[in-house]
Amino acid sequence: MSVAISATLAANEALERRRRAGLPVLPLAFGEAGLNVHPDLERRLGAAAGRGAYGPVAGSVTLREAAAGYWRRRGLPADPDLVVAGPGSKPLLYALLLAIGGSVVVPRPSWVSYAAQTRLMGAEPVYVPIRPGEGGVPDPGALAGAVARARAAGHVVRSVVVTLPDNPTGTLAPAGTVRRLCEVARELDLVIIADEIYRDLVFDQHDDFPTPARFAPERTVTTTALSKSLALGGWRIGVARLPEELHGLRDRLAGVASEIWSSASGPVQEAAAYAFGEPPEITDRIAASRRLHAAVATAMAERFASAGARVAAPQGGFYCYPEFAGPVRDHLRERFGIRTSAGLADLLLDEHGVGVLPGSAFGDPPEALRLRVATSLLYGDRPEQRDAALGEPDPIALPWIAGALDRATEVLTRLTSEVRAAVPASA
Repeated sequence: MSVAISATLAANEALERRRRAGLPVLPLAFGEAGLNVHPDLERRLGAAAGRGAYGPVAGSVTLREAAAGYWRRRGLPADPDLVVAGPGSKPLLYALLLAIGGSVVVPRPSWVSYAAQTRLMGAEPVYVPIRPGEGGVPDPGALAGAVARARAAGHVVRSVVVTLPDNPTGTLAPAGTVRRLCEVARELDLVIIADEIYRDLVFDQHDDFPTPARFAPERTVTTTALSKSLALGGWRIGVARLPEELHGLRDRLAGVASEIWSSASGPVQEAAAYAFGEPPEITDRIAASRRLHAAVATAMAERFASAGARVAAPQGGFYCYPEFAGPVRDHLRERFGIRTSAGLADLLLDEHGVGVLPGSAFGDPPEALRLRVATSLLYGDRPEQRDAALGEPDPIALPWIAGALDRATEVLTRLTSEVRAAVPASA
């Protein structure tokens, strides 16, 4: 099977080539958290550097106990013996899909790897659209019909993936939608894989988080990692929490892991256990990063809304998902020959040095002019700038962040100024 490089990684490489060529870039394509590693985590990693031996396939006892404590503090029962660690949430999710088997229901749009990993297994993703403003969760009203059609066509559908909050839309589905999805999943006997890697970056931490593990605990597998909340994408560590009722899944997952990665990095596990223990210095860092992500993602969404795009207000993470429709879409077609989201992304990159991802990369119809915009690489090119952004009460006022937002406004104005006044903005 021929597999293209992930759209997010390909876009990042394209921007890096432009940067090396001395061309200006506005990096809005890659979903990296864009912050420095906490010094205490660096020290923990260094102190554990001597751990060169293989460890348990499922992860060290210390890490699994810490991860179980993390979930218990969020109201979810968690047994360390039912926690499995892996070298990042992406391989962990793939191993889960392999252990469960069959075709996978994925939201449309959804993170690029869900559908790609399903195809790598030799199965077909079953796309189910989201409700407006409720990214990451397939529309419960459309789920049963989609699964019935797929099963009638001979596909063995065994699982559904949800993302809370969502990549690419930056939105968080409400509890009612998640509850109904869990009811339908129970009726269809689907395992729910809840990718909650952005959970600690939900902007409003006062709301009750709508995890499927509350509504369907017997069939929900929950995954998370430290790459987003603590900017540790390069460290590659993730954990999964499995329910006791899914007999044998833990052993099948460990079996798959034993043939792919053997064990996650020992030093990284040691540092991750410290992070999942949530000492005050770590929770303070996550809170500061959450405020920064909220400020910049919201400001960027407002820039697109002012340019006539339809865009839901971000609720978590560092993304927004604008769509150019109606008169603006017609103008882009007539003025620039843009007919697809990939064409719009190419125009932004080639003519303006703005890197975004087309909605088609996330499963949306190519003709829908939707873009995934990631704001997390705008916090500074140097460590001191990133630290300043993290501690600044009004990060939008920092010159390098203000400059990036102004550059986005300038480019969007060039594209849409002729019709902008006639298009009502919505947020």
